[in-house]
Amino acid sequence: MQISCCYNPYLHVIKSESITMRQTAGAKARQLRLERMQALVKSSGPALLSRVAELLGVTEMTIRRDLAGGDSTLSCLGGYVLEATFPIAAEKYVLAEELDQHTVRKRLACQRAATFVNDGDMLFIDCGTTMMQFASVLPDDIALTVVCYSMNIANILSKRRNTQLILLGGLFQASSETYYSEEAVQYLGRLGVGKAFISAGGADPVRGVSCSHFHEVAVKQAAIRSASERILVVDESKLGRVRTAFFSPLDVFSTIVVGGEPAPAVREQFQGWPLEIAAA
Repeated sequence: MQISCCYNPYLHVIKSESITMRQTAGAKARQLRLERMQALVKSSGPALLSRVAELLGVTEMTIRRDLAGGDSTLSCLGGYVLEATFPIAAEKYVLAEELDQHTVRKRLACQRAATFVNDGDMLFIDCGTTMMQFASVLPDDIALTVVCYSMNIANILSKRRNTQLILLGGLFQASSETYYSEEAVQYLGRLGVGKAFISAGGADPVRGVSCSHFHEVAVKQAAIRSASERILVVDESKLGRVRTAFFSPLDVFSTIVVGGEPAPAVREQFQGWPLEIAAA
């Protein structure tokens, strides 16, 4: 038995028109979402991707696809929706470029910060080149539990004896060699961290503490909330400096360990703050 199938040009036209209508409706919906996102970012600044998706009633993948179009004035970076012209490129932090800058002062700060660590402590160690030095100068003869989210710092700590290492996982961020996921942030929030050692790209008495990567913000904030004691560790070049992503007011830190000798004007600016100066 043979079944013949003949081409119906009218049916083809109907299908083509249906596809075109769906594409047009999809484009209009995308444009409406972009307009709502632009209004949100303009009024409130960079917005968390998951929050934007919830507000618009779509998935995070839909938001990412919307922003991937060449006509979008917004972009998605580190789990945040922000303006594509947001001033990140001018001060982009790349780990390899930071390794040789202010090395001596960073080590001075880390050696002083390590004196706050006691046998049996549970620590959170932040990311960055300063914290790499901090991990390397911790006393060898004490037992520690350490939470971190940096691959480089985990490598250093994994060679220590008597150290229980908790490495937070997620999507690897090559620029800072860290991992990020919302699940890791939630897990960190359930831990009872004794002391959090936090790094920063800038520390300002009025504007607060900031870094260069939005994907670090949620982790830093979760560590600060979880810890009983928070210690900021920076070299003197970070004082009075402001970076792209703010993550905390300065007054949450019980101690601000500074490597190097701040200029008199900077000391005056930070008068009354708990600075612990570690100079050569």
